Formats: sequence, C-alpha cells, structure tokens
Amino acid sequence: MPFFPTRTVVGALLEFQGAWQAMEPVMAQPPHHRPPVHPVLYIKPANTWARHGDPVLLPPDVAEVEIGATLGISFAHTASRVNAAQALEFVSGYCVVNDVTVPHLDAPKPALLRPPMRQKCRDGFCPIGPWVSADELRDPGTLEIRSYINGELRQRSHTAQLRRNVAQLIADVSEFMTLAPGDLLLIGVAEQPARARAGDTMAVEIDGIGRLENPLQAETAAVQEAA
Repeated sequence: MPFFPTRTVVGALLEFQGAWQAMEPVMAQPPHHRPPVHPVLYIKPANTWARHGDPVLLPPDVAEVEIGATLGISFAHTASRVNAAQALEFVSGYCVVNDVTVPHLDAPKPALLRPPMRQKCRDGFCPIGPWVSADELRDPGTLEIRSYINGELRQRSHTAQLRRNVAQLIADVSEFMTLAPGDLLLIGVAEQPARARAGDTMAVEIDGIGRLENPLQAETAAVQEAA
C-alpha cells in the first residue's frame, strides 16, 4: 500500500548513534560550541516528493547524491506535546523513504545547525514508497534498513541504533511543533550513506514494509530525450 503526504515532510539530523559520533568533533566548534539538545530538523518540501519508480533527475551541478535510506512515520491523530509513553498511539503507519541529498559534510567545518536546503530540497529528492499501518508493524524499534545501488547492497542500518527511539522522537518534536495527519516525520539517516551517480538505480528496503526503487538520470539527458 502506498502513502503520500498531504502536508509536510520533516526530517531529523543526527539521530543515528554513528552519525552523531561522526559529527561530535564539530559540535564543540564555532558557531555551535555545544551539542544540540533538541532534535535538529529540516523540511523536504512538496517539490522534492516522488513515487516509487519515478526518475530522480540530477541537475548539471550535482555529480552524485547520497542515498538517504530512512523510515517515515505518518500520523492518525494530531500530536502536540505528547509524551513518549503515548506517542505511538498517534501513529497511523510507517513507510520507506529515500532522503536523497547532495554530499555536503566533507567540508572542513560544516555548519551543523544550518538547514541544508540546497543539498536536500532539489526537485524529486524525496522518493516515498511502500506503507504499512501501525497495526501491521507493532514495534518500529526492530527494523533493519538497507540501501542498494544497481541491486548491490551498499549500507545496512537498524532502528535500534537510534539515539531517540521512534516514540521519543515524536515526543521531542511534538513538544514545540504539532504533527498532524498528512505529515511525515523521517527518523534520519545513518552514517556513511552510499553514493550514487546518473545511470544508477537506487533502492531502499525496510523489514516488514517493502522496497522503494528509483533510477538516477542526468537532467540534461532527460531534456534531450523529451525533445
């Protein structure tokens, strides 16, 4: 069963233990000086949304992208200032998402808390795939997430590696931001995501939910084909 948002897609940075540890040295440096206490969030606006099988077009200034294999959380009820013990009661289901991103953390001192809009908000950079209801998937803390390039397994992560589990993430985000039906909350991406180029096929697979596949195509090639 597919799911597609009608409101907002919100992503969280640094929620996987390994991703946090990789950025810890930067957190103590200016302009941050200390690690973030609250979730670090960003938006994937509607221009980024794509479906299973849709080509993802690479603009001329983008040579490669990171496959952002992640879990999306959809909501059955409006969640505002909910506690972790009750948070999963507000969930309608879970879906497979590819939070496609232009690599940008290789810089000597990346601005950790600067929203990476240019890197994450390109057209088609958020394919959204299979969905299951919360009744079908009772424990989101037991899921392996896998990414593939051209059918080859390139990364494995697991929701047990999250700093905040799904319930705690919902609670911490809803403390200051209402999450409503039609919203999709992404749990984040593990460290060292696989990188893909034009001509590759990206795939994200999550236990108990399904598989999402999208081909990568150079934007110039797509324009030539259309002509």
